[in-house]
Amino acid sequence: MASPDDDAHVEGLSAITLATHDMPRAVRFYEALGLPILHGGANDAFTSFALGGSFLNLTSETHGPIQFWGRVIIYVSDVDAFYRKALAHGLEPQFAPRDAPWNERYFHLTDPDGHELSFARPL
Repeated sequence: MASPDDDAHVEGLSAITLATHDMPRAVRFYEALGLPILHGGANDAFTSFALGGSFLNLTSETHGPIQFWGRVIIYVSDVDAFYRKALAHGLEPQFAPRDAPWNERYFHLTDPDGHELSFARPL
């Protein structure tokens, strides 16, 4: 007999929260990418940005170093235009946009706290 929990499934990503040692610097970085602030800001301990239908949160971390933990993959409407936007704001992507064998066009950018962001679009 099936239980009511058998219908439970993942529907999407609500939010991802990244730690920062320097909230003003991190807020400037994400604002340069065009993410609107929904809550908090440069002088707050917690900031939330709109990221499509989800959220990207920043939390101030004052204890110890922040270690690399993985990569956030963010779909954008136009990878090449987003790359040019990043360059225009003085940001330094790791490489120019390229097509991947897994059928995405993408480039990587590292935020000021070492979190790797991949901006992509299905081919």
